[in-house]
Amino acid sequence: MNSSVDHRLFQCEGGERTLTENRTPALLTQLRTLHELTHAETQVAETRVAQARTEAVRKELTENAENCRIRAVAIEEAIRDLGGLPDVVGPFIGRAAIMVKTLTEQAQPFDEALLSDLALEHQLLDRARYVKALATAGGHKSIVSLADRLITAHTATVEWLTTVIAEEALGGPAALRRTPLQAAAGAAVRLVNTPVTWSARSIDRAIDVARSTRPRIESLLSRGAHAGDVAAKTIGASRDAALETAERVSRREGADGTADALHKARSASGVLTEEELPIRNYDDLTVPKAVAAVKELTEPADIRAIVAYEEAHKARHGVISAAQTRLAAIAQEVVGV
Repeated sequence: MNSSVDHRLFQCEGGERTLTENRTPALLTQLRTLHELTHAETQVAETRVAQARTEAVRKELTENAENCRIRAVAIEEAIRDLGGLPDVVGPFIGRAAIMVKTLTEQAQPFDEALLSDLALEHQLLDRARYVKALATAGGHKSIVSLADRLITAHTATVEWLTTVIAEEALGGPAALRRTPLQAAAGAAVRLVNTPVTWSARSIDRAIDVARSTRPRIESLLSRGAHAGDVAAKTIGASRDAALETAERVSRREGADGTADALHKARSASGVLTEEELPIRNYDDLTVPKAVAAVKELTEPADIRAIVAYEEAHKARHGVISAAQTRLAAIAQEVVGV
């Protein structure tokens, strides 16, 4: 081999080394960012465990949190393999930031919290793809393999969260359910955005409903019930009676929009009567028959009514899971997942 060929080979090899070296700082930067974001993802997953509607979802979220920790360790090892040092302070700051985020979420509607989670997953997915490109250019096969694992994991999570958000948009039952504070915030927003057309007569009737709860209280007290039970039963009876009567009065007065809103509130609370449910003779159905009937439902509102009724009366996990699965299928069809 002559000297000119040797010189060209040296230039080529030197150029490749320079290209690889130039890619390494960028790769390390992205891996450190992924490391920090993965710790944040872990904290989010742990937070969502408490919001799981069923035991199956709770188990899935618990496993996801553990997988997040495993991915964080793998990313840390990749950083060390490149000669870098993982950020030991950033993850702690990230966890603190997520704790603040979790508290902040309580003051905003549930869908906004889920959209924030989805934005985090999209960022993780996009950065994992960028890491794969950088690792491919630099010839780091092990990091390419790691990036492929990250892409697969985050793609699945993006699709899952997209489905949950679609379920929420369709009225539930979503795999996750809001905390009481999130529910209150969401209700407040809906109240502001919903026009209420109560007539003076309707308001008078509602006041009469509130007054009519006194005999219920006196009846409970006369039976010598425990004070705590009295309070719980009284509140529940008053609320249910008030909603049912207010809906009936609103419908009679021609305020259909208000009546529909009240019916939705009763449905979400699980206080519809059996005759109002979308499945006939529901109370007489066994779990297998109830599950089969739920699978035939096509309207999200009907599915939501069944879940709310189940959670308020029977709490049969098989039926609730079947309803959740049915709505997930409808949601995925809507958003094209």
